[in-house]
Amino acid sequence: MSETFQRELSATQKPLGPQEVIVEEISDNEDSSQGSSSSEEEKIPLIRADLPPEYWHIQKLVKYMKAGNQTATVISLCCLKDHNLCDLINQSAIQDVGGLEILVNLLDTEDIQCKLGALNVLKELSQNLEIKRCITDLGGVKLLLNNLIIPAKDLQMLVGETLFNLAQIRKARKHVRKYEGIPMLADLLDVSESVLMTPFDELTREAQDALGVVRAAARALWSTAQSDKNILVMMKAGIIALISKLLCCVHMDVIIPSVGIIARCAHDPSYQLAIQTEGMIKDIVKHLSNQDEPQLRRYCAEIIFKCSEDAITRDMVRQAGGLDPLVAMANDATCREDKNLLAAVTGAIWKSAISPENVDRFNQLKTVEILVQLLENVDEREEVLSNSVGALSELMRHEENRSVLLRCGGIPLLVNLLNYTYPPLLENVSMVLRESANDEDSMRIIEELDGVRLIWSLLKNPHPIVQANACWSLVPCIKYALDSGEMVRSFVGGLELIVNLLKSTNTTVLACCCAALAEVAQDRENLGVITDHGVVKLLVNLVTTDDKLLREHLARAIAYCCSWGSNCKMFGRLGAITHLVGYMASNDVNTHRNTAVALYYLSKNSFNCITMHECGVVPFLLRSVASEDRELQEACAGCLANIRRLALEAETYHLITRGQPPESTTTEEGEQLLPAKEI
Repeated sequence: MSETFQRELSATQKPLGPQEVIVEEISDNEDSSQGSSSSEEEKIPLIRADLPPEYWHIQKLVKYMKAGNQTATVISLCCLKDHNLCDLINQSAIQDVGGLEILVNLLDTEDIQCKLGALNVLKELSQNLEIKRCITDLGGVKLLLNNLIIPAKDLQMLVGETLFNLAQIRKARKHVRKYEGIPMLADLLDVSESVLMTPFDELTREAQDALGVVRAAARALWSTAQSDKNILVMMKAGIIALISKLLCCVHMDVIIPSVGIIARCAHDPSYQLAIQTEGMIKDIVKHLSNQDEPQLRRYCAEIIFKCSEDAITRDMVRQAGGLDPLVAMANDATCREDKNLLAAVTGAIWKSAISPENVDRFNQLKTVEILVQLLENVDEREEVLSNSVGALSELMRHEENRSVLLRCGGIPLLVNLLNYTYPPLLENVSMVLRESANDEDSMRIIEELDGVRLIWSLLKNPHPIVQANACWSLVPCIKYALDSGEMVRSFVGGLELIVNLLKSTNTTVLACCCAALAEVAQDRENLGVITDHGVVKLLVNLVTTDDKLLREHLARAIAYCCSWGSNCKMFGRLGAITHLVGYMASNDVNTHRNTAVALYYLSKNSFNCITMHECGVVPFLLRSVASEDRELQEACAGCLANIRRLALEAETYHLITRGQPPESTTTEEGEQLLPAKEI
């Protein structure tokens, strides 16, 4: 270091007096316009006079980086690193004098020491959001990626850590993908198994550096994985096999970012399949029990949450012993304080409970009681409540759990949740109450708390899934209420509201609405009201659908709407019968049964019988009479009887009016069915 540089550098470490502040400010404003007013010149020194000495010291260091030789630049970078670069004033000092541009440009030099010094500074500065954007706009991501190909492990480590910070903004993630950074980072994850399985203190210096590169690359990919497009590129780069190896290592600082990557990618179906085939679930469940790393446990729970939509994954979680730690964490007071962890755990329990085998284990662990305790906290986070209620909705599908929920006092808590506005929570609450309504004692409590009215009010919610689940929940509530007809009529505007849902464009909403209307229509007075609101025409408008679920419930709604006035005739006149006959060819048992019931009720009108016969319904009915389904048998037999009765009446009429037997069609056994020319 030159003597001049040493003297000037030491001088900057002394606090500046008031006069020196003014002089320094004037000299630093060489680029300012000369035409600025004297009042503006007076304001600036007053403002800068309040800044600490470190501000001026840092600016002087940046100037030496800019104007000095290679040695001065390295020394300036070393001195700059000694300051607290996370401090906003120090960051402003660097930005105000153009330090970011200099630091980014140093990444493009050939001197390794300058690069290392610049990266040490940028790694600290890039934790600030504004500076992340500035570095990205200056093309810093491309320059960082160019340095990854340099075989210097300390340099690669610093690049990875800096990219970890920068990639937390969208533009930087895009640049990493654009400049082919993901395959380069993925290549850095490939390290020998001996390095991964040996404790850090027992590794050689070279092996420790190699492990540091893996850690930095994993952290960079962790941030990059926030983009769905990047996730697809990472899959093509073969990251899954590499991450699978890292999950088995003994180094926690490598495991956490590796699990973090999987947690961010696990919503993608291709990753879910890869997690199964690579056998990662066993390692994820193992890390789930690590009580020293709550962040790691959270990511493991998130992976199970996202992947357990698949039955194979749910079985793998159970076989690996993952259900017990999930329930233990939900019951742990310490874990309950970490809301992100608790949300992930309750979500994992929810999806795991889809499998009946898992429910058996959850019941042994008294999961229902633990989940109900979470609902008692009125200030609980909405995601936690939503996932807890979702888990209860799956557990309530098993009849033995309904009495447990009732005994724990869960019904009042669930009804109270209907007053919330968080859509995912409302979706799940409706489903729990639907299952609970099948229990007589639970249904009485729901009625007493005016729960049915609250569920009905959800039909006004703008979210289609909330509407659909509310309609679906109303089916057992109406069916098992003490006086369902009077209860439904007491909801002012309620019947008009549910009929208007038939105008929805969402197929699931339409199917669930038809299911609810089928129950409403079984009360004669309510049927008259919904008829006045135009339910017949709205139902007929839906008969052209190809959706299996909608066909099933639409047919049942049509069946029970035939009992009022001229509804039966109107269904035929509006063209519903032709499409319903087509439903009889369905392979779905429920659709087949409900269609037969609808045709039976429609066949009570003579014109409808003629239409059915012309559409070729008789062969379908004859085949279905042999079914083992009692309701299907009776409906088909009744429909055939009505068609046959009309034929006999027509034959009798012709005999009387013409005095001669008409030509007729016969079955193979010689039985006369219908006059051939007339019907």
